[in-house]
Amino acid sequence: MIYLILSILISSGLFVIFKYFGIYKVDVLKAIFINYIIAFIMGFTFAERSFSVVEVPNQPWFFGAVCLGALFVSIFFVMALTAQKNGVSVASVAGKMSVVIPVLFGVFLYNESVTFLKVIGIIIALIAVYLSSVKEKSTAKKNAGLLLPILLFLGSGAIDTTLKFVEVTYVPKNDVSIFSGSLFGIAAIFALIILIGKAIKKREPFGIKNIIAGIVLGVPNYFSIIFLIKALQTEGFESSTLFTINNVGIVIVSTIIGILLFKEQFSTKNKIGVTLAILGIVIVALA
Repeated sequence: MIYLILSILISSGLFVIFKYFGIYKVDVLKAIFINYIIAFIMGFTFAERSFSVVEVPNQPWFFGAVCLGALFVSIFFVMALTAQKNGVSVASVAGKMSVVIPVLFGVFLYNESVTFLKVIGIIIALIAVYLSSVKEKSTAKKNAGLLLPILLFLGSGAIDTTLKFVEVTYVPKNDVSIFSGSLFGIAAIFALIILIGKAIKKREPFGIKNIIAGIVLGVPNYFSIIFLIKALQTEGFESSTLFTINNVGIVIVSTIIGILLFKEQFSTKNKIGVTLAILGIVIVALA
């Protein structure tokens, strides 16, 4: 349970960091690149066993790490843009409503239990996620379209589903940090390729501000993945239950942070949503 709580808290912090990226005009792609370098170094530094870098491509989880690395770069970029253009709450709801994707895969792929109580809890949780993050018309940002939230929804669901599949099928418990470091390193390579392509078109200094922002992002990003994988490896937790509690918990925390730090509006719908979110989490946990 402690890993799940830490995953919720740290993942919520990522949305806040992305919000500040917009405030301080951070170049998101450059910061994301540095962030992955930091997470890559931390993954190999905190490895649970001794290993050689040359053996990494031969690991059974390597192809999964490549796929996740590519997804991480693209979805992190989309997440940052969504938080800046649509708001922290909208980014949160778009990313965390995607819980329905890994939940469905958990039921059909891993034959996880489907009880009336669990179904009711998940439905309540999904309604709560929407209500807790929906904006009133008067507070909605101008020119904030639906494309970014939709991409974030699909991409986040793909990441959670792929992460669960690779973790269950290929990653032993003493390879968690090596696996995480590898996928972050691969993500850094993808980000570097994009940066080189942009540099060819327009050369500009990297900027110390972007380096600092990347370091600030990299540390919690590393631990958010580590704690999520550790939570997935906890016996007695089905992934459909864990992803529901994790994602809805992130919505609650990030919504509250959005209100307190960024003065985002908190309507009656939002209050009902947070209340329902707590109820949904309790029901799913009991189920």
